[in-house]
Amino acid sequence: MYNEKAYPTPRDIIAFTQTFAPLETAMDFDNSGFLAGDIDGEIKTAILALDITKDVVEEAKEKGAQLIISHHPIIFNPVKNVMADTALYSLIRNGLSALCLHTNLDLAADGGVNMCLAKAANVQNPHFVEGECLVIGELSEPVTAERFAYGLKDALNCQGLRVVNKEKTVQKIAMCSGAGGDYVFLAKKLGADLLLTGEIKHHEILFAAENDMSVVDAGHYKTEDIVIAPLAKRLSNQFPTVNFLISERYTDGVSYI
Repeated sequence: MYNEKAYPTPRDIIAFTQTFAPLETAMDFDNSGFLAGDIDGEIKTAILALDITKDVVEEAKEKGAQLIISHHPIIFNPVKNVMADTALYSLIRNGLSALCLHTNLDLAADGGVNMCLAKAANVQNPHFVEGECLVIGELSEPVTAERFAYGLKDALNCQGLRVVNKEKTVQKIAMCSGAGGDYVFLAKKLGADLLLTGEIKHHEILFAAENDMSVVDAGHYKTEDIVIAPLAKRLSNQFPTVNFLISERYTDGVSYI
């Protein structure tokens, strides 16, 4: 059992995250959980990032971390080899552990990715549609999609975003962080005025444009990275002996010109 005066193990940290983002709620295709390392090793420093990249692993090594906590799993599909120029190889070679909280964190009603996105977007009364990774809520007053998008751009620190039907007045908002463009059809059926997501395909954009629905595509990275700082704070409060650090090197590599 974890003693708050000692250093916790990944097992202790998982026991805590189970209270708000249980691994059992992850989607069938997912590979959330403890994916590499020593589950019973002491954790004094942990790095948090959306993805475990080679830069993040190198940063963790330099900062003396024992654990990297990410949203996207470093192992998603079956691994047939581990090559020297990969993040997974570097992670293992440096003796680092990896805890990945993916769709279980997306679906968390208490401090999960979509709920953090709703808070940033000033969406009130957010709630999940039953059986779906889609959140519905309302703005305090109707605004144009363009005005909503500008507020979101500031809240998420976006360099740019895409908007469909920007002049439409919106109030009922549907949200799915990351790749949620395929929810445009359900969102319309549920009466949403706007879908906020991080990725949407061309035919889904056309559907929205032709069916009097607005869309804001704020990018996969920006709609999900919003959870990292609150998660780090939550973990720090629970495990005060651990130094939980947000990666300073992680980026999705996208520039807007």
